Amino acid sequence: MLYQDTVESEVLVHKPWFVASIFAVVLAVFLMFNLTGTTFGELMRPAIGDPLQSGFYGRFAIAFIIAVIFCLNIVLIGFASLKLQIGIVWLELLLLFLDFFKSFNLSMPFIWEHLPFLITQGVVTTIYVSAASLVFASLIAIFAAVAKLSSNGFAYAIASFYTSFFRGLPLLIQIYLIYLGLPQLGFVINAVPSGILALSLCVGAYMTEIFRAGIQSIDRGQWEASRSMGFGFGITMRRIILPQAFPVIIPPMGNTFIAMLKDSSLVSVLGVWELTFLARTIGQPTFHHMEMLITAAFIYWIMSACLEVGQSRLERYYARSKVR
Repeated sequence: MLYQDTVESEVLVHKPWFVASIFAVVLAVFLMFNLTGTTFGELMRPAIGDPLQSGFYGRFAIAFIIAVIFCLNIVLIGFASLKLQIGIVWLELLLLFLDFFKSFNLSMPFIWEHLPFLITQGVVTTIYVSAASLVFASLIAIFAAVAKLSSNGFAYAIASFYTSFFRGLPLLIQIYLIYLGLPQLGFVINAVPSGILALSLCVGAYMTEIFRAGIQSIDRGQWEASRSMGFGFGITMRRIILPQAFPVIIPPMGNTFIAMLKDSSLVSVLGVWELTFLARTIGQPTFHHMEMLITAAFIYWIMSACLEVGQSRLERYYARSKVR
């Protein structure tokens, strides 16, 4: 929290009306599902007898116990500190997800056998494509943003046409146009460079608007004062404008980076051996689709989480002057 509230108030999850409301909602939701045939129904066998023969009484008893456990859980978590609350909730949600994926009867030996190849080939290629696209997209965005803020009509027209065109086309079509269309004009580009070029142009168009909005958020007087002191355009942007614009730019820019990491999976249609392509091709011959797709999903999640941590650190670094 940027400005921590100093007014002490009662914890919401400790208010009786809130706990009773949550209990009623959870009870009603789980009454809609017949859980008597699940593992939880077997655990309730001493109380309800044969789960499959217990009827509505069994369904109600199971829903009631789940509602009690859920409400007791949130009440107890309410006594913990903020960081501990976050850690407990994350752990519980992770366990629930793992239990959900366990219901697919995944072949763990198959996953462990192919996991090293997914990482050494698929993850490395994904990071390479994403990182290269990030660098080129950032360079394109900076120049296009400056062009859209300039008083030069020619530069503004080109930059605005670029952002309108590449934001208006699906990324997959852009990939196909570059990889399949340019060879008809005599420009043959391999799959990886084609994917990087398409990602750079598409993401650069979105980042252009982010840079433009960030630069425009700085008062015009900052620019005029810098220019009146004899600073050139480059020094003014590098030393005066951009450092103040970064706190505004970083949050949406970080979201764009994470989105680009996931959008890099679209280059799999070109046969690039990135994570999604390998997950699909490895699982297809032996029909272990879910094993590889779930593994790839977790790897994407881990990489995105690493970018989220980096983004949060950058946000805190550039927000130091606002912390009280």
